[in-house]
Amino acid sequence: MTVGMPIRRLWPEPSTQPLDDAALTALYDRADEPRLRVNLVTSLDGAVSVDGYSAGLSGEPDKRVFGLLRMVCDALVVAAGTLRHEAYRAVRLNERRRAWRRDHGLTDYPTLVVVSAALDLDPAQAAFADAPTRPIVLTHADAEPPPGLTDVADLLRCGTGRVDLAGGLAELHRRGLTQLLCEGGPHLFGALTAADLVDELCLTVAPLLAGPGPGRITAGDTAPPRHLPLRHLLAAEDGVLMLRHARP
Repeated sequence: MTVGMPIRRLWPEPSTQPLDDAALTALYDRADEPRLRVNLVTSLDGAVSVDGYSAGLSGEPDKRVFGLLRMVCDALVVAAGTLRHEAYRAVRLNERRRAWRRDHGLTDYPTLVVVSAALDLDPAQAAFADAPTRPIVLTHADAEPPPGLTDVADLLRCGTGRVDLAGGLAELHRRGLTQLLCEGGPHLFGALTAADLVDELCLTVAPLLAGPGPGRITAGDTAPPRHLPLRHLLAAEDGVLMLRHARP
């Protein structure tokens, strides 16, 4: 079944036939080994947002792939600032996608993992209060949680003074959460890149010039360049390009 605006493969093996959800899922399927996949959207000139929000760059084809990436992951990793700014709701999937997960031996919903050094989080935010699966907050040993946070989320403390991302990911793997999907924001993406923890980048390029002002999809301290070969290139009829880059 093809849903909404057609998406076609440009590379490799170009095809004029639209990709249905089964074909798209096969292109973004789970790996046999632990993997951190980052999914982000950008304008042609590198902007991370329009009018302050990433939603201005995202259309129906991007949201379709966005939903499939959430379907195949074990855990959804997001920075606290992005969780607040983008007003994340509870991570929920429709029945068809829940059925796919059950058929593949997964829980109905992926686990939300929030990365926060300051624990400036609102336990009443729907991402916590309405979560169908208890979220995890990845933080460090010195952070003090606000009242009520431990009622709605588990704290995973890795590092002293700052979050140890490598240690945190290793602990998530130990808990069986090996297929990780990160949705940003820029500072978390930059920190994961600097720690050489990014195995894959799924990047949507919107056919839009946002102009000066918005930041890039990555931020933070400088890091050595990391080579990620292109694995496939998809295009939607509205001109959106979807690239998947991954380690060998």
